[in-house]
Amino acid sequence: MAALPWSEALELGLSFMDDTHKEFVALLARAEEADDRSLPALWDTLVAHTAEHFGREDAWMRSTGFAHDNCHSIQHRIVLQVLREGLVEALAGNVAPARQLVRELAVWFPQHAQSMDAALALHLRGVGYDAETGQVLEPAALPAERVHGCGGASCS
Repeated sequence: MAALPWSEALELGLSFMDDTHKEFVALLARAEEADDRSLPALWDTLVAHTAEHFGREDAWMRSTGFAHDNCHSIQHRIVLQVLREGLVEALAGNVAPARQLVRELAVWFPQHAQSMDAALALHLRGVGYDAETGQVLEPAALPAERVHGCGGASCS
């Protein structure tokens, strides 16, 4: 069984977020199952997917009132840097860090999705964000000041 199986607990109710999260979980499972020879290429795919995934979320946050240095985006940058370091090691023939990162991501991702991403999803719904057009349909609902936290009530 995968270290991180997809479950309803990970769903946020926004298909454009949930679909990307399902892809992430599936890529993580493929990396977990990979043999040592195929893991570097799969890890490279996971890192590229994660960079795009985080980049989209960061763009949504910036366009809906978040500061560039909000804690959610900072966490994205840190996690992506660690994934890239694992890729460097894997490409050099040392797959142990990537294998450890699979286990760590299986713990980290649900917490991230159920806290920071859930807060972002709530925020995006509240401002009427249209992911296809990038338009905010409820501009009056945008925050008066840039958000430096994660967007949740406990992280402002």
